[in-house]
Amino acid sequence: MSFLIDPPWLYATGRLYAKAMPEPTPVSRALHSATAGVFLATSISLYLNRPWTKPIWEACRAEDGRDWMLNSGVFGFDHHHASRRTHAVSALLFATYPWWLLLGEKVGRRRR
Repeated sequence: MSFLIDPPWLYATGRLYAKAMPEPTPVSRALHSATAGVFLATSISLYLNRPWTKPIWEACRAEDGRDWMLNSGVFGFDHHHASRRTHAVSALLFATYPWWLLLGEKVGRRRR
């Protein structure tokens, strides 16, 4: 999971949920919440370099979790000395995660 990959992945997941469950239900809302929660928990843990995320960032050939979240193997941001601005922008990006999932669901339901 990374800032580059997560939004389209969440959007696509929302579209799949809309296809499988065309009408919002308690089950679809619970699934939405659980999915957003897993993405957030994993991505924030990667950003904070929690030990349990090591297999994820190693599989992605990153130096650590924050490297993977910020750079995704594409960019060259300084993940070792992230500034307050980097942390603030990262927090804002994390805050959009549920929105991407919801957007995918709404677009998917509208297209039916």
